[in-house]
Amino acid sequence: MVLKRAAAFASGPFCLSVLGKAHVVTRNRATRCNIALLEKIQMFQFPHDFDPQPSLANDVLELAPLAHTDIDALAVAASDPAIWAGHPARNRHQRDVFDGYFTALLDVGGTLLVRDRATDAVIGCSAYYTDPSAPSRLSIGYTFLTCAYWGGATNYALKSLMLGHLYQHHSEAWFHIAPQNIRSQTATMKLGAVLAHDADLDLGGGHQPWRCYCLSRESWTHKVSSRGTKT
Repeated sequence: MVLKRAAAFASGPFCLSVLGKAHVVTRNRATRCNIALLEKIQMFQFPHDFDPQPSLANDVLELAPLAHTDIDALAVAASDPAIWAGHPARNRHQRDVFDGYFTALLDVGGTLLVRDRATDAVIGCSAYYTDPSAPSRLSIGYTFLTCAYWGGATNYALKSLMLGHLYQHHSEAWFHIAPQNIRSQTATMKLGAVLAHDADLDLGGGHQPWRCYCLSRESWTHKVSSRGTKT
């Protein structure tokens, strides 16, 4: 459910971190990735009828627009090196590196802070964004969760909120995943998404190959209904 509407829309710098892009890189390359986050500017143009920073909640999670005051809590959530072990920016658990990333997350304009409703603990973030090559397509990425919340249940609760909001305005959700990231591809397909195509896209860090998954409103509705019938 939507708790309140964000006061304003925003757009800004973008260096994509979609569902934990997985391949091993050197520390120097990881540093370059973080620098690129701050230096490469791409303005997101969200559809006029879509609020990219709503406040959402279900029985498990609460999502709210990322604010400057969230930096310390989100830095703690991101401080486990295991979260970033398969990510290009493997040193993002370091506070000085994370601070630069946090600034970029604020400027994206679609980033949501994720809290565990039972404990009120900050456990990660996720974001809406648009594909520069197809601005009308709403996408979900930038997702990271603390390791204690890895697994299907929390991801399903998170995506239920974000997809529910997205589908009020558009009939498709898109996910861009690195070809090497089999774990994230599997998790995305479990949601009901299908591989639409492979593409070489500049999503903020230069042109790279991506596997582009599409999840239609109909497929998600069927998935939710099927899940509800299981005992």
